Amino acid sequence: MAGVATFLKNVWNKEPVIFVSCALGLTGLVLPFISPYTKYSGMINSATPYTYPVPLRDDGNLPEVPSHPCEQRGDRLQWLKDL
Repeated sequence: MAGVATFLKNVWNKEPVIFVSCALGLTGLVLPFISPYTKYSGMINSATPYTYPVPLRDDGNLPEVPSHPCEQRGDRLQWLKDL
C-alpha cells in the first residue's frame, strides 16, 4: 500500500495534468455503476411501456379495460411518488 501511495505522489509531482485526466476518466467509468440515478432510471425505463394503449369503449365484455381513459387502474408507480 505504501508503494502505491509513493507512486501516486511521484506521478502527481511529475505530471499533474496527466494524473488529473486519468483520475477523471476513471471516475467517469465508475460513477454510473455506483450512482443511485442509474437504479431509478432503470426502474422508470422498465415501467414505461413501449407502445401506449388505445382507449377502448367498454361494452361490458372487457372487465380488465377501464371504462374511461382517466380511470385509475393498475400500478401507478407509487415507489416513484414516495421518493
